[in-house]
Amino acid sequence: MTGLGAIKALHLLGVAVWVGGMFFALLVLRPSLAVLEPPQRLALHGQVFGRFFRVIWHAMPIVLLSGYALIFLGFGGFRLSPWTVHVMHLTGLLMSAIFVFIFFGPWRALREALDAGDRPGAAASVDRIRKLITANLALGLATVALAALGG
Repeated sequence: MTGLGAIKALHLLGVAVWVGGMFFALLVLRPSLAVLEPPQRLALHGQVFGRFFRVIWHAMPIVLLSGYALIFLGFGGFRLSPWTVHVMHLTGLLMSAIFVFIFFGPWRALREALDAGDRPGAAASVDRIRKLITANLALGLATVALAALGG
């Protein structure tokens, strides 16, 4: 495997972890939580998000940095990159911004609500996180589709 191949593999693995994790959380885990009572659901959300967000704090910079490496080492910079790469760059930055907002906004509010025993506040935070992760999943899936087109 060449250096560029290793960078691309690292990039794709980071994307798989990030997008796949969101897909699993929304379409598999969330509906499965209906078997739990609301307090247990909220506690589990707190645990799951805490672990998932720690993973994304590692995957996100890997995806961004490896993406820049591919742009500059593989294409010779933005000017020579195809339009799909420019759009993937934009969606990657948007996804990162949404994740940072989730982490410092609704995720912080969820932790505080759980610590205070505020179930309605915790439930509202979980719902905000779900909506933002849904937006990020849509961006992530669109980005993967763009990559298949020629990124």
